[in-house]
Amino acid sequence: MLMSRWIAFFSLLVVMAVCPGIFAQESLLIGPGDLLHVQVLDTPEMEQHPRVTDSGEIPLVGVGTLKVAGLTPAAAAQKIQDFLISSHFMNHPAVTVTVDQYATQSISVLGQVKLPGVFPITAPRSVLDAVALAGGLTDVADRHVTIQRRDRSIKPITYDLSNDANQAMKDQVEVYPGDIVLVPHAAIAYVLGDVNRPSGIVMQNNHSQLTAMQAVSLAGGTQPSAVPSHARLIRRLADGGYQEIPMNFSLIQKGKRPDVPLQPDDVIYIPFSYLRNIGANVAGILAATASASIYIIP
Repeated sequence: MLMSRWIAFFSLLVVMAVCPGIFAQESLLIGPGDLLHVQVLDTPEMEQHPRVTDSGEIPLVGVGTLKVAGLTPAAAAQKIQDFLISSHFMNHPAVTVTVDQYATQSISVLGQVKLPGVFPITAPRSVLDAVALAGGLTDVADRHVTIQRRDRSIKPITYDLSNDANQAMKDQVEVYPGDIVLVPHAAIAYVLGDVNRPSGIVMQNNHSQLTAMQAVSLAGGTQPSAVPSHARLIRRLADGGYQEIPMNFSLIQKGKRPDVPLQPDDVIYIPFSYLRNIGANVAGILAATASASIYIIP
């Protein structure tokens, strides 16, 4: 038994030396109500299973109380180890701390997922697993997923769920019990007027900025009766108003004008023939966005 304990201890030292990033990246923090498992190498009488109190402390028999809430298990082990040495209780203790049971054994997955709700988990899961538990993303989901840790003092993490499967698997992060996963609504730009498929375009492509040419193309292109030289870009301002910007889309199509990068809520209006275009004001164009079909970038 003694030999096996020393083998396990030295194995841990080897892993820490070879792969220090594993421990440096640990982000699961101890919180009130968690049940811990405290062990001291070669001292079985010190093995204990304390539960963290509401004040964030654990009572250790023969030692006293120590505050461990907000620490990782590794940091808590180091704190206990330092206390044992400073109090002259032990000279060379080797302490390990693990979480036997989390006080909160569920995660919340909210926003643009098919089955938003609270899901039980008893161990860390990947963010892709969390999204899968909620039925996957909706068609209008933004791919910039926010993860709020159980400890609200920690800054939220943003995970980019790439359309590239290999990249999505490579970059994913862990979700822990008590965390909240929020999938926001994607930004939308609209193409209206004399185009083949007036629609809203979900801006969820990974690498490039959606442009006017791309948006009109996704809307099926212009009709033969359209007047693209008199197109307009209607852009929302910071104060809630709108700016109407003339856009000669005919010259953009011919490569004589640079393409226009779009912003969320932009509306491109391609006019009909001059006669049919009479009375197409900003208010009327914006009202049409409410009934526009949403088109997803493939």
